[in-house]
Amino acid sequence: MMRRRMTIILGALAIAALVGGLMLLVLSMDGLNWLEGLMVALSALLAAWVGLGFMTASAGFALSFGQRGAAPPATRQDVDTRTAILLPTYNEDPGLIFSAVQAIAEDLRRLGPADGYEIFVLSDTRDQTVAGEEVASLLRTRLRLGDGPEVHYRRRAANIDRKSGNIAEWVESCGGGFDYMLVLDADSLMTAETIHALKDEMDADTRVGLLQTVPTIVNAETPFARLQQFASRLYGPVFALGQQWWAASEGNYYGHNALIRTRAFAESAGLPHLTGPRPFGGHILSHDFVEAALLRRRGWTVRSLATLTGSYEEAPPTLLDMAVRDRRWCQGNLQHVRVLGAAGLHWISRMHLALGIFAYLAPGLWLATLILGAVVWPPLHVTRGSARYDEVQGLFWLTLALLIIPKVMALVLALRSSDLRRGFGGASTLILGFLVESLASLLTAPVMMVMQSVAVVDVLLGRDSGWSPQRREGVELGVRDVWRAHGAHVLLGLAGGVGAFLVSRYFLLWASPVFLSLALSAILSFHTAKPRLGRALRRRGLLSIPEEHEPPPVLQRSVALRAGYAAESEARRRIAALLRKPIPAYEAFRNPQKKLRELREVA
Repeated sequence: MMRRRMTIILGALAIAALVGGLMLLVLSMDGLNWLEGLMVALSALLAAWVGLGFMTASAGFALSFGQRGAAPPATRQDVDTRTAILLPTYNEDPGLIFSAVQAIAEDLRRLGPADGYEIFVLSDTRDQTVAGEEVASLLRTRLRLGDGPEVHYRRRAANIDRKSGNIAEWVESCGGGFDYMLVLDADSLMTAETIHALKDEMDADTRVGLLQTVPTIVNAETPFARLQQFASRLYGPVFALGQQWWAASEGNYYGHNALIRTRAFAESAGLPHLTGPRPFGGHILSHDFVEAALLRRRGWTVRSLATLTGSYEEAPPTLLDMAVRDRRWCQGNLQHVRVLGAAGLHWISRMHLALGIFAYLAPGLWLATLILGAVVWPPLHVTRGSARYDEVQGLFWLTLALLIIPKVMALVLALRSSDLRRGFGGASTLILGFLVESLASLLTAPVMMVMQSVAVVDVLLGRDSGWSPQRREGVELGVRDVWRAHGAHVLLGLAGGVGAFLVSRYFLLWASPVFLSLALSAILSFHTAKPRLGRALRRRGLLSIPEEHEPPPVLQRSVALRAGYAAESEARRRIAALLRKPIPAYEAFRNPQKKLRELREVA
C-alpha cells in the first residue's frame, strides 16, 4: 500500500518538477527576480495538484484496462442484521423525498422480504406548509406500501447543527436498534441490489465502519446539469477507481449514498463545535470528511466501492445554483484548517482534508498566476524563433495534456466496452458528447475559478454562507438575474482581453480561454439553464448516459411517482383552499351536498 501511495505522490511531484523546471528555464534566461520566482513556485504547486489527479486517473485507467481492481462480490452472509435507511430533508419538495422512499421500498420488496429494513425521513423543515405536505405524503406512502418496509417520520423542533446534527440525533435516539444506517440525500436513490451488496460486504468484514458508493448523476433537465451528468458518468469511474486503489482502507466520505456501521459512527464520529465566530468557528459544515477521519482514527476502515453501480444523485440545474452550493462547501472545507492538526488522525485522512482545502485555494492561485503572467511575460519578448519560444510551447502543450489525457483515458475505456458504448448512444454520439463537454468545461471552468476565488475571499473576510435549500428543478433564468450575477465577469473578461492584447499577443493567446469564458459567462449561464434546451438535447441523444437508455426499475418508478405528485399540485391547492374556507351553518343545513360535490370534483 505504501508503494501505491508513493507512486501517486512521487508521480505528482515529478510532474510538478517538470512544469516548474520548464517555467524556470523560460524565466531565468536573463536572471530571475522575485516575481518570476513566485510564478515558478505557483506553477509547480498547481502542477502538483493537477498531477495528483493525472496519476489517480492513470491508476484507474490501468486497473480498468487490465480488467483488474473490481473486488469479487462479498459472499452472502447468514447474519440477522437490521438496516435503517435515512433521508434527511430541509425544506425540500416532499414529492422528491417520498417518491424516493416509495421507489426504494418497492425495489427492496421486489427482491424478497424487506423485514430487515426500515426507512426514516428526518425532517428539519422550517416552512409550515412544506411540513404539512410532508406529513400528508407520509400517510399516503404508508397506505401505498401496506406491509412494509415501515416508514417513520420525525421533524425536529430545532435545526441544531443542520444535517450532521439531524443524523446525530437519530443515532442517539434510535441508532441502538439498528446495525447499519444507509445515509441518503434528498435527491438520492439506490437500487435494492446495491443496498444488499453493501450490507453483504459489511456483514463479511466486521472492521468496516463505512462503505461509500460513487453516485451517478441522473434526471438532468437543463444543459448545464446534462453536462455535469455526462462528465460524472464518463470520467468519474476512472478517478474513483484510482483513488480507491491508493486510499484503500483510509477512504473518504461524501456525506450521502454510504452505508455506515451505526455503533462505529456512534463511538467515533461525534463532531466538535469549533471555537470562535463563524465562518471558521461553530458547527462544521463539511462534516463528512471529518467523520471519515474520526472513524479511521478509532480503528474502523473507511472504504469506497468504485465499481459498485446502482447509486444515484442529482446535480444543480444551473451555474448559479452550482455557485451557491460551492460557496457553502468552500466555507466548510476551509474550516478543515482547524481540524488538520487533530491528534491521532491517519496521514491519509489528513491528506484528504488538505486536498479538500486546496480544492478551493487552487482557483485563487490560478488567478494569481494569470495576473503574474500579465506582469512577467511582456518583458520576455517571446516571439516565433526566439530562444524561449520552444520552451513556452512545450509548457503550453504539457499543461493541456495533463488536463485532457485523463478525459481521453475515460473515453477510450467507454469506446472499448460494447455495453458502455451502446449506453452512451453509440461511438459517434459518445465522441460528439465528449467534444461538446470538453468545450463547455473549457468555457465554464474560468468563470467558476473566479467565483470560487471570490468565495474564498468572502470566507477570509468573515462572511458566513448560511444554509439555504438547494434548488433541484430547472428554471428559466431572467436576463436581470443573469446580469446581476455575471455583469462584473463580462466586464472583467472584455477589459482583460483588451489589456492582454496590448501587453502581448502571446500572452493573449495563453490567457484567451479565461477572458473568453468571462466575456461569455452571462450568455452561457442564461442558455445552459433552459430546461427546454436540455430536453431537446435528450431527444437527440446528445450528452446521454447509459441510465437514460436503460433506466433501472427504481429510477423509473421514482420519476413516475414524482411526476404524479407534481401533477396533483393544483388539486392539493384547491382542496386546501376549500378546507380553509369557513362553511356557514345555514348553508350546510340547506345544501349539505354542495361542499361534498366540490371536494369530489377536485379529488
